[in-house]
Amino acid sequence: MDRLASFGNDVDKPPCRGCSSYLTEPYIKCAECGPLPFLLCLQCFTKGFELKKHESDHKYEIMTSDFPVLESGWSAQEEMALLEAVMDCGFGNWQDVAYQMRTKTKEECESHYMKNFINNPLFSSTLLSLRKTKDSRFAEGAIPFKPTDDPPRPTFDSVLSRDMAGYMPARADFMEEFDNYAEWDLKDIDFVDDDSDILRALKLSVVDIYHSRLKERQRRKKVIRDHGLINLRKFQMLERCYPKEVQELYDVMRRFARVVGPIEHDKFIESHALEFDLRREIRRLKEYRKAGIKSFCSAKVYERAKRLREEERRKRTMLCDVLQYIQDGRACQQWLSKQAAIDAGITPAVTTITVSATGRRSAPPLNLTGLPGTEKLDEREKELCQVVRLVPGAYLEYKQALLNECRRQGGLRLAQARALIKIDVNKTRKIYDFLIKEGYITKA
Repeated sequence: MDRLASFGNDVDKPPCRGCSSYLTEPYIKCAECGPLPFLLCLQCFTKGFELKKHESDHKYEIMTSDFPVLESGWSAQEEMALLEAVMDCGFGNWQDVAYQMRTKTKEECESHYMKNFINNPLFSSTLLSLRKTKDSRFAEGAIPFKPTDDPPRPTFDSVLSRDMAGYMPARADFMEEFDNYAEWDLKDIDFVDDDSDILRALKLSVVDIYHSRLKERQRRKKVIRDHGLINLRKFQMLERCYPKEVQELYDVMRRFARVVGPIEHDKFIESHALEFDLRREIRRLKEYRKAGIKSFCSAKVYERAKRLREEERRKRTMLCDVLQYIQDGRACQQWLSKQAAIDAGITPAVTTITVSATGRRSAPPLNLTGLPGTEKLDEREKELCQVVRLVPGAYLEYKQALLNECRRQGGLRLAQARALIKIDVNKTRKIYDFLIKEGYITKA
């Protein structure tokens, strides 16, 4: 056991004092030099290396861990490797423990650890006495707690693991941390007595830089935890609960979330959502006042009449679309289907039939189901994207570009829009006319 203790104290041993190479067992330890161990590799020892107070005729010890401690077939080096693997991979994760050890199987690691470190009577009595001492020390004022659910443990490269960005709740770590290779700068640094002041100051500076990188890693991890950004799908579902205007604000203000706390950020977004609701309600009340309505009962009648007018206008629009192609049986059939849906109180699917000069029908409207960005469009914008056959993501990009240009110049002409959007000129004309009609942009 004394030999194992010596080995355990020299796990993080400095390099050879002669050639500065990494020590491999067996190696030599001077029995007279101290208190810091003076270690030499076999090559330097056979050459009779001497340094300061160390002389070649000093007494020495041969350091090796190739001997059994608790059980035959398990060397001291393998015992230490098993304990380190359990600390790194976690108790019960025997597959990874065996993979890290390389020399033992999963079953051998589990049985040896359970036999010698868990069910060993010597260790259990020692742990029991320590537990009694701790319980007697903290018996007064103990804080009761409730058991929590077992955290999820998604398998590597599973759908849940990808959604959580490789986060492991049981360990509160990520599979790949921010600045994941920051420790590489420290792996070859050793502090020895022979270091000059400049070299020692340089090593300390490297350690300080490493500490700052660790602080940045912890800061980013804290932002992700506090704001609930680990489960991206759940975060997106919560974001879609807001109206379109608030979603756009949410996208802009997300970059400032790390500056304020999560509660303050949520209060900010909720207050703006309330502001949008109040503005919408004020616009509705102004519309009532303009129409001469003075009571809420009259407002209900007004809203009902307004819906009827909209339905009649939609019917007339579809009728005009179909009448110009009355010879086309397919167009007539689609119009009759829409009419039946409207009469039944169902919102019809938007389909527009157009026929070219040669008599050939154009491509059918685009199906927006499942396309990204569809939830950010209102009904008129969805209808435009279906008719023009433009995916929502591209439409939003073109719309933002036209809005920025109109805001910069105080107005926008069709020629400028066509120069800004490099797509079919007919599609650009429809997008331009739509944004003018809806009031998003103004003509120059």
